[in-house]
Amino acid sequence: MWSRLFHAWERRLASATSDRVVRPFEWGLDWIGEDGGDGHGDPEARLTAWVARALRDTDRFFALQGDPEFVFSADGDGGGTLRYASALRTPDPENNTVHARYFRSAHARRAVVVLPQWNSDADGHVGLCRWLTRAGISALRLSLPYHDLRMPPSLHRADYIVSANVARTLQVCRQAVLDARRAVDWLERQGYERIGIVGTSLGSCLAMLTAAHEPRIRAQALNHISTYFADVVWEGLSTAHVRAGLEASIDLDRLRALWLPISPWTYIDRVRDTRTLLVYATYDLSFPVRLSRALVSEFRRRGIDPGVAVLPCGHYTTGVAPFMYLDGYLICRFLDRNL
Repeated sequence: MWSRLFHAWERRLASATSDRVVRPFEWGLDWIGEDGGDGHGDPEARLTAWVARALRDTDRFFALQGDPEFVFSADGDGGGTLRYASALRTPDPENNTVHARYFRSAHARRAVVVLPQWNSDADGHVGLCRWLTRAGISALRLSLPYHDLRMPPSLHRADYIVSANVARTLQVCRQAVLDARRAVDWLERQGYERIGIVGTSLGSCLAMLTAAHEPRIRAQALNHISTYFADVVWEGLSTAHVRAGLEASIDLDRLRALWLPISPWTYIDRVRDTRTLLVYATYDLSFPVRLSRALVSEFRRRGIDPGVAVLPCGHYTTGVAPFMYLDGYLICRFLDRNL
């Protein structure tokens, strides 16, 4: 009975968004440029070779280059807004500047980077950031690539970060990780010594990838979790329109292999020493609970003992009272204890 109730509620909330667009399948080799080879040959083979090189050295794949200028504007309450150049340049100028909101706590040493969910607006997770400051933790909330101020006029949804363009999805998620690593740079320059990261849904995946390659991150709270990027897109309620653009041209096994560089499963061993909270929801149709439980089981099979919290709701309903308060409490408590 509870399953039917929550699943119906989840579908009702999901259907409130009526502007999803089914975009055509593309390999997206223009997004990997010269790294994609000489421009000849089978596109899938060329992309497969590029992915193989990325997986052989993911430190290089997610490496930062250069030292951007950070532009901070104070708001009078100790917080403010931060802007800096993204480490990965895209064809859309608006997307190449990172925008972040800073929420300052009186505690001088603890801070977290906050990565919201896919298609979050500019106010998404602001409430969580304010709760964190009350717990004595400063928060730097990033706008993900192609979201709110980073969205070009040609888009009305953040389609380019998760789409039927295979290489573009890889590169834009990579961009998000690089942006988050630069956010850690800025927090360190402000004097923070204990730095964590929080991510929700897509932001959870990106947060784990960041923690796996950023040794300054001591703790991660991953809110809605899964094993492979491709499996969520293929099975999830929120991404049915993306699958519709993919499935006539590629199957799940091939897509899973191509999106391994942005899949949490790839990096479990790299977060062995990072204090971790894994949160999932019992009635989730967007991050299917089977996949969430598989990730928890794999952590434990490898001898890693993360904190685990199970919400008695679904994906969309996590944002509805009282579940949003429970979720926020669990995240803040974990970070307060582990930073």
